[in-house]
Amino acid sequence: MRKIYKKLAGKNILFNHICEVGVFLPEYSNLIDFIRKGVRTTLIEADPDVAAKIRQYYREYPVTVHAVAIFTYNGTVEISRAAESTFVSSVTASPAMVNDRFSQSKQEVFTTECRLFSDLDGGDIDLISIDIEGCEWHVINTMISRPKIISVETHSKAYINPFMNEISSWMIDNNYEVWYKDLSDTVYVRKDQFKPGVIDKLQTGYSKGRVQWKRLKQTVKAWL
Repeated sequence: MRKIYKKLAGKNILFNHICEVGVFLPEYSNLIDFIRKGVRTTLIEADPDVAAKIRQYYREYPVTVHAVAIFTYNGTVEISRAAESTFVSSVTASPAMVNDRFSQSKQEVFTTECRLFSDLDGGDIDLISIDIEGCEWHVINTMISRPKIISVETHSKAYINPFMNEISSWMIDNNYEVWYKDLSDTVYVRKDQFKPGVIDKLQTGYSKGRVQWKRLKQTVKAWL
């Protein structure tokens, strides 16, 4: 059971349409528990081969799969394949680049269709999970919906999302606050839903401490 599903299980919140941008393999989906409960879902995955696996895996559920990358324009974009850390080649920072010192070869690059997220957003998304390796802001920036819950990959080890300032400002301007953080994601709640509790804040503090420790170890390792 994914943490986001487990933590939401005790909340009296109805989700009619959920979305995940950046799924990787279908069994890795951050929203898999909701999908299995029959919630209408939109899944967006840049790698067409992986998208085909997702479509097959969830064929018996109300799931729509888009085999596209989300970017700043409609067209095509170059992607660097790095398993679950696959990223748009032009990004300035991604977990694979910062944490894993990813070295790109020609065999690991492919071109895929890219779209503005607003073209795929009908304005009725209740929950969204975004994990696209440094391009999360490009989803949020054109998003029409105002989901009740927004999960964003913002950090991990030495990596900090290159658009963290823009994401934080958008959340404030659109009436969201941090619900909790884990080792890679920040999960935001729209303020009209509920107030984060003491346990949520303690969990966030603990996660921040672990991330800082991992970041320090990464820095020391780079010096050696």
